[in-house]
Amino acid sequence: MDNQDKGKDRLYQDLARSLLEELAAGKYPVGTRMPAERDLATRYGVSRPTVREAIIALEVQGLVEVKIGSGAYVLRVPGTDDTPGFNVSAFELTEARLLFESEAAALAATQITDDELLEIGKLVDAIAKENSNPRGTESADRAFHLAIARATRNNAIHDAVERLWDLRATSPEAALLHEKARTANVKPIVDEHSAILDALRARDPAKARAAMRQHLSQVIDSLLFATEERQIAEARKAVQAKRDRYARATA
Repeated sequence: MDNQDKGKDRLYQDLARSLLEELAAGKYPVGTRMPAERDLATRYGVSRPTVREAIIALEVQGLVEVKIGSGAYVLRVPGTDDTPGFNVSAFELTEARLLFESEAAALAATQITDDELLEIGKLVDAIAKENSNPRGTESADRAFHLAIARATRNNAIHDAVERLWDLRATSPEAALLHEKARTANVKPIVDEHSAILDALRARDPAKARAAMRQHLSQVIDSLLFATEERQIAEARKAVQAKRDRYARATA
């Protein structure tokens, strides 16, 4: 999250309530497009992830619909009984995962066995296979992270990591944003998982921690762009252009 959001307790909830009041007052009629995330972020002095969380909370309530690459559109005017039902947001969840799983990876690096490394290596291959399937799930990704948690030899750590993964499906806000990410073709990055595996193979706690932090930081970035398909496409083109230049330079 941005520095301006640090120290503020669940700021997106306050923003969601403010937007709900504006909807109830008729500021944004049914069928109209709400202001862009950047504009709302500037108006309310918050980060774009905070705006994204607030909009998702309203979408879960059926008040707005977020269309990929277009924005949020008003579906209905809230009644007097409408109040956002806040659960765990995707950004909160991934931030918690970053804290827990980075340290879990560091501890696993000191405890992991050769058999566990073999299992995790197979799961990296399984992630790549799932990514190539348009209807693929992310079960291999989950299994990868839980395998690392098990390798810590600490049941409490494993249970905590498993609970965080369960929240991806059981928290409506988190589930909705992850679904949007999948729809926008945002999938687990194999290279990031391979980097974690390499650090575990080296039995290097510092590198394992850094690799996991880097991976989950990228997950947060992916969630931010989950409903901005055009920006994702542009980013991918830029990355591919860099790869092509590098390939030409080393040919």
